[in-house]
Amino acid sequence: MKILKLIVLSFFITAYSFASVSQSEKEALIALYNATNGSQWNSTWDMNTSVNTWYGVKVENDKVVEINLQFNNLQGNLPEEIGNLVYLKKMNLGFNKLEGTLPSSIKNLKELKSLELFMNQFEGNIPSELGELTKLETLKLYSNKFEGHIPQALMRLTNLRELLLGSNFLTGTIPTNIYALSKLEKLSLMDNKLEGEIPVEIAQLTQLEELILSTNQLTGNLPLEFMGLKKLNTIMVSDNNLNQEYTSYSGKNLPSLLHMQTENATAILDIEKD
Repeated sequence: MKILKLIVLSFFITAYSFASVSQSEKEALIALYNATNGSQWNSTWDMNTSVNTWYGVKVENDKVVEINLQFNNLQGNLPEEIGNLVYLKKMNLGFNKLEGTLPSSIKNLKELKSLELFMNQFEGNIPSELGELTKLETLKLYSNKFEGHIPQALMRLTNLRELLLGSNFLTGTIPTNIYALSKLEKLSLMDNKLEGEIPVEIAQLTQLEELILSTNQLTGNLPLEFMGLKKLNTIMVSDNNLNQEYTSYSGKNLPSLLHMQTENATAILDIEKD
């Protein structure tokens, strides 16, 4: 009788360990593994073990809430099944060899707060579906091959604190309604093909600390209204087609932009942070 009880108990423990994550979530993870050459990852997964033991996967209350697989030699495309990870709050796949377009199913990740896909080879347009992820606080897509305009849909991400889209092939202008991202602290659009004037509306982003717009095709002047950005400690707008070359600054005591406009056009000043 004792042996029978032990067998039954062992069965339930084993079943619980594998049933802690829904079947659809597990299948989504397996699809990610297969689509990105999982057997060649730096740290791979043992499919015969519980999901909560898989490298880079965080499970809370029987739900997959984080995937952290940066620097892990992922190669291939993101599968459509990724959209089944509906409880995901953070996904970091940076510094890999991922390619192709982002799946439209990414719009299903409504709980996502941080999406980091930087330093890959993703291409195509930045999907407007990302604008449906209204809980996003961090969006890092820099150093890929994205092209086209910055989607207007991103301006609906009013909880964003970091928007880093640098080193892609983005064209068009910086959306004037970027002021809607009122919590934004870091904005980097450097090393793209953006044109037009720097929107004065950026001056309404009162929480902004870093503004990186260098190496584009922007024209006009740096808006004097930026002097009102009290938290701004880094600004870089060099290598554009502005009416003059502006100095790049990094430090807690950002000089007034009026003074900047009278400085030598080729001067570079770097104030170390305290």
